Amino acid sequence: MAVAKTQWWQVFGNAAQISSAAIALLGFGAVLLQLNEIRSNNRAASARQVYLAYMDLEFRFPELAVPDYDKIKSGDRETRIRYESFVSYLLYACEEALAAFGTQGEWRNSCGYDVKGHLTFLCEKMSEDPEFFSTFSTVTQDFVKSVMASAGVVSPNCNAKPGGGKLT
Repeated sequence: MAVAKTQWWQVFGNAAQISSAAIALLGFGAVLLQLNEIRSNNRAASARQVYLAYMDLEFRFPELAVPDYDKIKSGDRETRIRYESFVSYLLYACEEALAAFGTQGEWRNSCGYDVKGHLTFLCEKMSEDPEFFSTFSTVTQDFVKSVMASAGVVSPNCNAKPGGGKLT
């Protein structure tokens, strides 16, 4: 039985097929990288949009943004619910920002600055209604705890030390 001789076009044909497969794999990898970048950009845009919506709420309801918590606490039920919803929206905006920009310290500092004004409420909520915090990620829960610790806010009295503290 005679061995068939490989023709020149068969050798180049095999090389072309292998090259095509390699290029297809590179193209598939590029598509995966592009999809990851699109997802990351969408997450960042969404986080910015949520945070800007929170800033709009802050502008429209300054009495909730810089609260007199004793007045809110002794106020009517509607005011307390509005304030709780306002703080929930703040935490949600921070959750989105921290998830999208976790490595950028300015977002953490911005959220920490905004959260500091609501630490007494958050501390009391943590003691009286821990289920409230279960609606947020552990990253957000840990963030709130770190802001509370840096400001010296602890249960049961939930009063901040003068001057707050540096965010970590």
